[in-house]
Order: sequence, then structure tokens, then C-alpha cells
Amino acid sequence: MNYSQYLKTFDAQKIFLNKDLVKAPKAIIIIVHGLDEHQGRYDYLTGCLNQADFSVYRFDNRGHGRSDGAQTYIDDFNTFLEDTKSVYDLAAEENPELPIFMLGHSMGGFISAAFGVKYPDKLEGQILTGAATNEIEAFAELKELSLAENPDMKLPNELGNLVSKSDYVVDAYEKDPYVSEFTTLKLMKVLLEEGIPWLVDNLANYKYPVLILHGADDQIVDPECSEKLYNLIASEDKEKKIYPGLYHEILNSAEKGEIIRKIIDWIEARI
Repeated sequence: MNYSQYLKTFDAQKIFLNKDLVKAPKAIIIIVHGLDEHQGRYDYLTGCLNQADFSVYRFDNRGHGRSDGAQTYIDDFNTFLEDTKSVYDLAAEENPELPIFMLGHSMGGFISAAFGVKYPDKLEGQILTGAATNEIEAFAELKELSLAENPDMKLPNELGNLVSKSDYVVDAYEKDPYVSEFTTLKLMKVLLEEGIPWLVDNLANYKYPVLILHGADDQIVDPECSEKLYNLIASEDKEKKIYPGLYHEILNSAEKGEIIRKIIDWIEARI
């Protein structure tokens, strides 16, 4: 059963939420999407999780998809964390007896990991794919741009060819009306110069069970991010797998069935 709604956040903004619910769920999975995209790109993953008897809560990050906020703009990375907390609170209220896991991809991986640091006692575990959790060389040139001189600068979204080796996935990405055609310099500065450094400084406080997955040929977020994440966190229960030959969106690769099966098995082992 699918239910869509607008959820009010901590500051009375509205974020678009999809709930894909099964009759007798074993767990709840919250999906946090990446930069410039939206929750609707996770239909296939959601279907697989539903078939495994997991209910799924997925939402459009602020400034993305159908949620409130200036397009791909943020003043404070904590806003992303608090929006995610609003979704968590709803899921926990509606499913008080069920374990809750969080799956974050790319920027959503940063949001999830930062949520894990800020809220250490909420989840049963996290799955992070292509997570932006350390310095990202692909965006290094943005350091040279001054936000003071370019406060309204929009950076064209040129990620399409880098998300997947599949022409179908790239074509769908580029034609998707809910994929943003630009990113604001402000969001990138907040993420790269404030959010990620804060996360790195606090990774010793990250203790959740975590499955860290990355494509070895990821040209958007270097797989070294996941290597460093694995080494810096304090989790006793942690696992890392780097997939040879895969691009950024490993969940949209030809190998997605194998990867999703691994995710499902990992969750089931922790219920």
C-alpha cells in the first residue's frame, strides 16, 4: 500500500513523503536520497524491500522534488538532519514496536551519517551507498568560488553521465522533471565547507551498525570516502564492500539485484 503526504517539519515547512507499507512488516526502512534527485528514483529498491517484508518511508529533501524550500538551496546542513528527524519521528510514532533502519545515498549518505552522529539512539543500523562523508575531489574547484561574490550562483547539473553505466538510467535521469537541472553554490559550500568537515570531526562518535557500499569507479564521490569512513567510525558492527567497475549509483547498476540482496540479508541479520 502506498500513501503520499506532506509532512510538516520542525520549522513548519512541508516535505513530500511517500510511505510504501506492507501488511506485516519486519522493520521500517527510511531512504534518504542524494543531491539534485528525489525519492521517486528509488521505486525499484522500495519494491524489493517491500517484497522482503519491510515498510519504506522515503521523502524529498528540502529544496528537492516536491518539498518546500528554494531549489537545491540550504542555509544550514542541520536543516537536512532535522527534516530527516521529522520523518524518523513519524515512522517511530506509527510503528512503535518495529526496528528502524536508514539507507542514505550520496548526499543522503552524508545526511544519514550525520544523523547517526547527532542521534545515536534512534536506529537499529544504517546502510550507506556512495556516501559523501569526506572531502570530495570532484568538487574541489568550488573552493575557488567566492560565495560573497556569487551569492545566487547556480551550477548546472552535469552528473547525468556519471551516475550509471546504463544508458537507460542516464536517459531517465536527464529527462526526470523532478531531478534538478542545477545546484546552488550556497548548498555546495554549506555541504563541502561546513557539513562534511563537521562530520569528519565527529566520526569517532558514530557507533551504529553500518553497511558501507561504494562503486570502485565512482567519479562523483571517490570510494576513498567510504574507506576513510570505515576507518574513522567507532562502530563495532561495521562492514564495507567496494564493487569493482561500478559507477556512483550502485543501486541502478546491472548488479543491483545482488547488491539489494546483500542489503536485505544485512538488515534481516540485525532484526
